[in-house]
Amino acid sequence: MSRASPRSSWTIGLLILALAGTVSGCAISARQSADSDRTMIPTTGTRGMSCCAMAKGMPRQTALAKTAVRFVGQPRIQIGGRNYNPDCSGFVRGVYASQRVDLYSGLGELDGGNGVGRIYTHIVEHGRIHYGPIVHPGDLVFFHNTWDFNGDGLPNDPLTHIGVVEKVESDGTVFFVSSLSRGIERYRMNLRYPDIHKTTDGRVFNDFLRRKRFGDGMGTHYLAGQLFAAFGTLSH
Repeated sequence: MSRASPRSSWTIGLLILALAGTVSGCAISARQSADSDRTMIPTTGTRGMSCCAMAKGMPRQTALAKTAVRFVGQPRIQIGGRNYNPDCSGFVRGVYASQRVDLYSGLGELDGGNGVGRIYTHIVEHGRIHYGPIVHPGDLVFFHNTWDFNGDGLPNDPLTHIGVVEKVESDGTVFFVSSLSRGIERYRMNLRYPDIHKTTDGRVFNDFLRRKRFGDGMGTHYLAGQLFAAFGTLSH
């Protein structure tokens, strides 16, 4: 029997956690009981350093990106008269609902703050998790460790944030749209230079996705490129 690759084992580990409901959405707080399963998976280290180049998207993918951009500056997303939760997973779910895609399909309604994990599971089942270098408009981008979900002061919190890819510039900077506490905004991430916020000539490579707090553990990162987990593409 062949042995699973480290990357495939890592993906399976995330899927198990997502199905178990132990992965949180970005802006919904949830308690994790003291006796819950604390099986750890690797959440540090940037993937996709050769990333990124933009591929021409299918009409549905382009429409998803345009819908995401249309809500920049708004506090929440409303599609078809329905208001979606004012957090990152609610925003992404609303964007995809505009193309009649339910990212929670087959997974039931939320019971707690595990929206990002639910969406990751949907992509594993119906699409492809990848790390570039080719990215499509409307792809999903997942992040780890954007906040201390389990409250232990360590950067060991998988799948805590999500956004929708808008475009990629020639220098590899990925523009994506997401929802944080201040509303729906456009953000940047460059996996070629994950540790650089801004260049000497003023270009922003990576926006901050995690707030710096007193007592942050060693190895805590804050920039989008440092917190990157994976991209997700639904099957056509």
